[in-house]
Amino acid sequence: MLFALKKYLGALMLPLPFLLLLIGAAIALLWFTRWQKTGKALLTGAWLALLLLSLQPVADRLLRPIEDSYPTWQGGEKIDYIVVLGGGYTWNPHWAPSSNLLNNSLPRVAEGIRLWHANPGAKMIFTGARARTNPVSSAEVAARVAESLGVPRADIIALDTPKDTEEEAAAVAQTIGDAPFLLVTSASHLPRAMIFFQHQGLRPIAAPANQLAIDSPLNPWERITPSPLWLMHSERVGYETLGRIWQRLKGVSGDPGE
Repeated sequence: MLFALKKYLGALMLPLPFLLLLIGAAIALLWFTRWQKTGKALLTGAWLALLLLSLQPVADRLLRPIEDSYPTWQGGEKIDYIVVLGGGYTWNPHWAPSSNLLNNSLPRVAEGIRLWHANPGAKMIFTGARARTNPVSSAEVAARVAESLGVPRADIIALDTPKDTEEEAAAVAQTIGDAPFLLVTSASHLPRAMIFFQHQGLRPIAAPANQLAIDSPLNPWERITPSPLWLMHSERVGYETLGRIWQRLKGVSGDPGE
């Protein structure tokens, strides 16, 4: 119950749902109360915030400091384990396997496979529980995608009980002990994930994937036109900020290495 409540409340506090709630409240004030100035101010503020968060320069300037916490892994000591954290997924056996990995999941798995090729003989560990209405777990779907792309099933471990990052860290600790491993997740999620894994006494090596904040050239109109793509980048900032607040409230260490 607490897990579901956390997810529902967290979802409502993300930029788009939260701003839509504010706009709805402003419309109610304008139509049904005498608080016209308050309604107009609320509507104007919510509209302006939605506009700004949908622009590339604003969204990526907010996201970049989070994503730049760790560089892309380019090689180093030989690693025996590669842990790829779960994300959005579904399961339709009639689709191409990779189509079942939604949003941030496919780039994570792709980066995990790249790291597996760079570390011959390593075990790939996928994490993630089964959604309530899905017969297959997130970890198993990712494992099937990796297998379809050439990773032998003997090199794959699927941990299909953890529901969130904290539980993923505990499951990995039970599976590999204190062996060093590459921790693959979205670049925006990695700072928070590292805290959970280090809090378990583990030795993760950061391996960010799915970087979103763009520094490279874009067409001028892409920078000045509001887009749901850039709003999604702002959503990642909101999601991770809420996650860090929850992490601190639970008493987990505030920064990696503490």
